[in-house]
Amino acid sequence: MKRITAILTLLLLTCGAWTQEMTVQAPKQVYVGDNFTVRFVVNDKASDFRGPSFQGFRVYNGPSQSSQTSMSFINGQMSRSSSTTFSYTLGATDEGTFTIGPASCTADGKRLESKSVSIKVEKMTQAQQQQRQQQQQQRQRQAYDPWAQQPQEASTVDEKTLFARTSVSNANPYQGEQIIITYKVYSQIPIRQYAIDKLPGNRGFWAEDLSANQRDIKQYTETLDGRQYMVFEIRKGALFAQESGRLTIESLDLNVLAMVRAQRRRTGSIWDIFDDPFFNMAQAVEYPLHTQKLAVNVKPLPNRPDDFSGAVGSFSVKGGLNLDRVKANEALTYRLTVSGSGNLMLVTPPTPQFPSSFEVYDPQIEDNIKRTDNGVSGSRTYEWVLIPRTQGNFTIPAYRFVYFDPTTQQYSTLTVDAQQVQVDKGANTTSAYSPKDDVRLLNQDINYIHPIGKLKPIHTEDHAGLPFYLAAILIILAAIGAVIYGRHRQAARQDIAGLRLKRATRMAQKRLKKASAFLGPGNTDRFYEEIYKAIWGCLADKYNIELSQLNRDTVSACLADKQVADTQQQRIMKVLQDVDIARFAPGDAETQKQAVYTEALLMIAEL
Repeated sequence: MKRITAILTLLLLTCGAWTQEMTVQAPKQVYVGDNFTVRFVVNDKASDFRGPSFQGFRVYNGPSQSSQTSMSFINGQMSRSSSTTFSYTLGATDEGTFTIGPASCTADGKRLESKSVSIKVEKMTQAQQQQRQQQQQQRQRQAYDPWAQQPQEASTVDEKTLFARTSVSNANPYQGEQIIITYKVYSQIPIRQYAIDKLPGNRGFWAEDLSANQRDIKQYTETLDGRQYMVFEIRKGALFAQESGRLTIESLDLNVLAMVRAQRRRTGSIWDIFDDPFFNMAQAVEYPLHTQKLAVNVKPLPNRPDDFSGAVGSFSVKGGLNLDRVKANEALTYRLTVSGSGNLMLVTPPTPQFPSSFEVYDPQIEDNIKRTDNGVSGSRTYEWVLIPRTQGNFTIPAYRFVYFDPTTQQYSTLTVDAQQVQVDKGANTTSAYSPKDDVRLLNQDINYIHPIGKLKPIHTEDHAGLPFYLAAILIILAAIGAVIYGRHRQAARQDIAGLRLKRATRMAQKRLKKASAFLGPGNTDRFYEEIYKAIWGCLADKYNIELSQLNRDTVSACLADKQVADTQQQRIMKVLQDVDIARFAPGDAETQKQAVYTEALLMIAEL
């Protein structure tokens, strides 16, 4: 009985001593420029690993996963243990003390989390740097061949072993049609990292980055000319041609760090037996790559209908009123949602026809646009606030959305059915609406004049004082001013170009104000998107150019037709060119953003 009790006690102690946990293995102190390894070790089989952000360090590699299983026999009893390790290779770039947050994973159905660790990064002194170089050279000599006297040569990398290519989904698209561009690296040797030196300009295209939210590089194998390569998709984007004709996609320049085998020189000694691939050590070699230029033949859109929205792709539209019955002077909303894949960002805002007795506010725009490997898709919603000022039954005509479908090579028309709304009488409401009452009411309704009965004289004297004459003069002046103001406002309403110019100024100010919020670090894509919309929208409304036809050639021709001064034409075209170059050219992104913002502000103010 005592023996059974001892065995049970030993088993309970053993089970209680073993618990699943995740530990961190990292150095406490490193120097600027050092590369080091951080390991997250789980004492069990693990899955669904999520690593920390490693803020303050540069991630060269990881996470790489390795598993280990061991078995042992003790007194005829077999025991098994497993462990899983997730490793990162990091580089220290800045001085300071940085904290690596916790990582997490799942083991045996339980969620485990590691502890945070702090690493201190210091700058080496000159003496430490010299000592480090001497130790590194000594380790390299001992690792390669402690007896060799001649230097070793690295095997060369040729254009068949490592190269980069650019591919597009469609080399003959229509103007405005979405095409996917992919930049790939083909390699037959291991690659540790890559760095893009220069992004392509892609002039004549509206570009969207599809790799901004991509955490891992897509890798797969591909066979070319009978040779198998490992393919790395380093960047992916969507392009929308803004003009027709032959356009060129510029090359992308990058550097890769490739791992090659060091080749030993034969010396004729006995040590040549080590001239075997097993003994050859790998070393990192920096190699520049350049993709080829691609020509894209953009076809112009066929004869455009009058109500063409500028949308090119595959779309659907839905919408309507939120209420079918309200009281006068109460608000209701009319909503239109355009969904699909294509150039949603460049679609001309819809303009439904509302009854003239409705007060209509500018639409609120809500975007739900996604950028994935398949391109740009999502929806854009327009919402108008309407306030009916008179009672009656009203009809909002059907709305027609016309877009071009590249798959069918035809224009398609989508329709939102007509909407009926009944407006009941509210407080201070005029009489029922009639089709003959084609008048737009102001914010305050005009009340009827009520009779006051018979008048009785208060004073019999036939004279009046100075206050009476002053009041009469003021009333006459106010009446003349009201007539002049009414005629001025009526003329302003008939001036469509002037209204568009005022709207362009307001929208440009809103866009510039929104772009100024993205002048800080990051948010480069959102900054340039708002700058583009501000500049092109202002030009379109200023010179009555349809947004779907807006490009540099159209703007240049319109400036010449309007007899704009040559110096002003040159400044406008230079701003457009500088914005396009700054968006894709390398350099100090924050300085370029401030310069672009200043040029855009001065140009819009001058317009």
